[in-house]
Amino acid sequence: MVLLFAIAAGLSVANVYYAQPLLDALAQDFGISNASVGVVVTATQIGCALALVFVVPLGDLINRRRLVLAQLACLVLASAGVAQAPSANWLLVGMLAVGLLGTAMTQGLIAYAASVAAPTERGSVVGVAQSGVVIGLLLARTVSGGVADLAGWRAVYGTAGIVAVLMWAVLYYMLPVASKVGDAKLAEPLPSGLRKASATKHSSISPTAPTPAHLASDGTESDMPTPSPSRSGYWALILSTFSLIAHDRVLQTRGVLALLMFAAFNIFWTALVLPLSAPPYALSHTQIGAFGLVGAVGALAAARAGYWADRGAGQRTTGIALGLMLLSWLLMAGLSHSLWWLIIGIVLLDLGGQAIHVTNQSMIFSAQSGDAHSRMVAGYMLFYAVGSGLGAIASTAVFAVAGWAGVCLLGAGVTVAALAFWKITVPRGEVRRLS
Repeated sequence: MVLLFAIAAGLSVANVYYAQPLLDALAQDFGISNASVGVVVTATQIGCALALVFVVPLGDLINRRRLVLAQLACLVLASAGVAQAPSANWLLVGMLAVGLLGTAMTQGLIAYAASVAAPTERGSVVGVAQSGVVIGLLLARTVSGGVADLAGWRAVYGTAGIVAVLMWAVLYYMLPVASKVGDAKLAEPLPSGLRKASATKHSSISPTAPTPAHLASDGTESDMPTPSPSRSGYWALILSTFSLIAHDRVLQTRGVLALLMFAAFNIFWTALVLPLSAPPYALSHTQIGAFGLVGAVGALAAARAGYWADRGAGQRTTGIALGLMLLSWLLMAGLSHSLWWLIIGIVLLDLGGQAIHVTNQSMIFSAQSGDAHSRMVAGYMLFYAVGSGLGAIASTAVFAVAGWAGVCLLGAGVTVAALAFWKITVPRGEVRRLS
């Protein structure tokens, strides 16, 4: 089941990132300037934000299996819409829909995995599932670049639609069926911490019982009561997501770190295609997308961060990861001298960024009981969507004015801000241990 969640989440999130290596082709095809083409990524992030506010929390209210299958069917239509987009406006609408549905599925699956994991192994399980997400988003760039070189950018989204159809069939037969609204507490524990699903989709599985709130990895305890999903209507559920953001200290601090970290992340990946597709490198879409494989090396190593978070080392992991991200910008600024500086920098950027992401999720899931996990991940990923959208817009605008050096300076500045925020918000009891 861990593997199923990881693969499904990876294939879902890939839809959100297919466009990044294609920005130059999209700009040419639709007459969008290089300075403004980042709006394509921003439209996707707006879709992400809408999903996190209005769709992801539904996992705490209705049957997650049905929700995932419905979203996946809609994703097939959205992919087809992008593939057939006749104008820039239709392209942006299609990208918004792809961002909404890809994000809703991905985060719903992460919350599902966290809610059925044993509390002492939740960080490890989230780390494995998140590894699937990371591989999906990084390999999305490689796949989209290769397909675009062979058959054009529209074929990328046609292929994505076909993959979504196949994934729908697999999930229909493999996902467990809950007997009531909400999660399924699966019967027999696996070594990974998840519980084994029934052999067939018609098996009877008992619903999840809420677990008491407990201490988060940073030593703070959430005192925010969460309404029972079965007793709350849709709008009460949505409002409770914002109530968690307003009152849960762990969600607030880790959310701001996510905003800054993902802004830096998108500053890099959005702008990367522009210098690499121009002289002196003039790389193809396939070659540019292959840099996603480089990032996967660092991102896979970051899965271990969940294990450390389970053992109370979340704050230390965060500090080290931010330091690696800052170093990566210094290395990537040497792109004009050698591609090797860029490659080493990408490994460090993805290692640091994904280590923070896994640690963040482990800590926020530990701050609330299982019946609030969908709302917790929705609230957390709202910070991510804002940061990613702002990073995408700023990245292409700065590149148009100051080139790659300006992009690296912007990314380093955002990373320094994240490092300062982390240092300020480390609980007092942790400061002495970290020093």
